[in-house]
Amino acid sequence: MNNTQFVNYFENKVKKTIDNFKLISKDDRLLIACSGGKDSTSLLYLLKKFGYRVGALFIDLHLGDYSKRNQKNVRMFCKKDRIKLHEFSLREEFGCSVCYIKSVLESKGIVMRSCKICGILRRQILNKKARELKATKLVTGHNIDDEVETILMNLFNGNINLLARMGPMTGVIRNEKFVPRIKPLYFCTNEETKTYSNLMNFPVVYEKCPCSKDAYRGHFRRFINEVEIIQPGTKEKIIKDFLRLLPEFKKFAKTDKKINYCEVCGEPSGKNLCNVCQLMKNLTK
Repeated sequence: MNNTQFVNYFENKVKKTIDNFKLISKDDRLLIACSGGKDSTSLLYLLKKFGYRVGALFIDLHLGDYSKRNQKNVRMFCKKDRIKLHEFSLREEFGCSVCYIKSVLESKGIVMRSCKICGILRRQILNKKARELKATKLVTGHNIDDEVETILMNLFNGNINLLARMGPMTGVIRNEKFVPRIKPLYFCTNEETKTYSNLMNFPVVYEKCPCSKDAYRGHFRRFINEVEIIQPGTKEKIIKDFLRLLPEFKKFAKTDKKINYCEVCGEPSGKNLCNVCQLMKNLTK
């Protein structure tokens, strides 16, 4: 397969995912969560190319030079392609950085990985800002590698309810405070997206986040990559079987449970306090 053939193959693969799972309608206002990496940048380019109404959202995580380079690349890309970019700061939203939160929690005897803290904070910012910007869909750059890792993590932790929320379009319960999330790169591999990004000469940072060294996900990534080498096609088989079983997971999920709202911030939550407010409470107690 030459370069032109690969580009067509990759783009058609994304189109097919969008069409087969009815991820996007012509009236949707899409907001792409852009990190500055290969996945979200490729997505932003493709969805604009496909003719959808797109905007970009970048969250400054304040991770030194790594964040600065990502921010610069996202700004440059959006300016070149005339895409509206919305920028937010994690520090401005919550008054502190991930590194500060982690260090304070550790001083109190609470051990949390940086990726978990970051994930809790980022998820709320993404949903809240997408809602405020009146986006009808929030688009993330998760690929098949990301999804397989998350499936294994939730299986090992016995999180059936979290498994039920997964898939090309996430969630079980529709609620006005939840902006639906979609994953058009769902069947694209990490290597395929990297190849596409390189061929298109996108300005992206390819190295991993400097705070991801202690990530719980890393154990599953190494495991499944080793299995894939021994038995090629394993990741694809896991995804296909998962999608076949997904309706059953949704049945077991608490779909009839009324969504609660955090008593502090008012955001949707399964408990009296959302994960963000519980995190902030732990900082001060």
